Amino acid sequence: MWTIALVGFIHQAVGAVQPEKEEQQPDWVTHAFKVIEGQAKGMLKEVKKTGLTPRSIERGLRPSEDWTSGFYPGILWYLYEYTGKDQWCKEAAQVTAYLEKEQYSNHDHDIGFRIYCSYGNGYLLTQEAHYKQAVVNAAKALSTRYNEKTQTIMSWNPNEQRDWKYPVIIDNMMNLELLFEATRFSGDNSFTEIAIKHAQQTMKFHYRSDFSCPHVVDYDPATGAFRRMDYNNGFCDPKRAAWSRGQSWGLYGYTLMYRETSDSQYLAFAENIAAFLLDHPNMPEDMVPYWDYHAPKIPTMRDASAAAIMASAFLELSTYAEDGNRYFKAAEKILKSLSSEQYLAHPGTNGHYVLKHATGNYLNGSEVDGTLIYADYYYVEALLRYLKIINDQPLFTQSHE
Repeated sequence: MWTIALVGFIHQAVGAVQPEKEEQQPDWVTHAFKVIEGQAKGMLKEVKKTGLTPRSIERGLRPSEDWTSGFYPGILWYLYEYTGKDQWCKEAAQVTAYLEKEQYSNHDHDIGFRIYCSYGNGYLLTQEAHYKQAVVNAAKALSTRYNEKTQTIMSWNPNEQRDWKYPVIIDNMMNLELLFEATRFSGDNSFTEIAIKHAQQTMKFHYRSDFSCPHVVDYDPATGAFRRMDYNNGFCDPKRAAWSRGQSWGLYGYTLMYRETSDSQYLAFAENIAAFLLDHPNMPEDMVPYWDYHAPKIPTMRDASAAAIMASAFLELSTYAEDGNRYFKAAEKILKSLSSEQYLAHPGTNGHYVLKHATGNYLNGSEVDGTLIYADYYYVEALLRYLKIINDQPLFTQSHE
């Protein structure tokens, strides 16, 4: 075992961060963080030169409008949390500032990814008032996409070519965390009310009886009626597609719904999604999923991002569920797989991304079997959660318990 300085907790503002005490961690985690820190440093020079943030080797560095722009500054904030080094705080603050105008952007639902992963994490570690206000501003922007008839937040805009009138994607569950935090910061309960209504409708219309889901559900914005399930990512048959990253988004989203509300229906729903994943006959032995659980042989392409998100969700779920040890062991197995040579990059390679074998959209031929910055982000988050659990530390502050 090695020792580390693990500082602060997610959802806990600690002011001037200083290492509180020495904590234990396994050698494989120590090695993983050495790789993460080295890759982040390697990426930083180009990021600071361009004012852009990384998405993937294929797509390169992207402007702040890209849905992935918040993940790299989020990684920098996590490195500050892990190391307590002031330099990482300074670098994270500089890169976070590249996203300044995005707190007002409502062109899609991904403002939660862009702002919460950057400004949200920054506030929790620094108590910077400007970051706090950015979260509230972003929640206001996201709320403009809510429709009381559908009781959901519209993900993308209407699309005549796809016959989408009011498309909602499962990814949207991840942006509800921003709304809950904004209610805490502002006292405005309307954000929480929107989050709960969205989660309820998604349970009702997005999921099948086996607790799998397609990527897209379309609604009629005039009446609020469910129109149909559809695909954009994952397999092209929406009746049985089970896009692996989408299943992980849902698991994570309903776990955080339980955290935020203490409503047992969300815990039960998260555990049902977990059962679908853990018991699925097409889950690989190393628990890094294929791109779609129902179409794994066309081809057997993996998605490390689905694995990283699932691991982070399982770790949180393990702290709530009676069968928590099963979820913890599953997460540990995933993290050990991702930390192996098969998936973890050698420092200085892989375009300075951390993980290999991540797949964006297989059917569209986009970012297939390559790198994805959000795979790296949730991998780092999961490692931090893992360390807190094995060191008997809380994942969140009292306001979440």
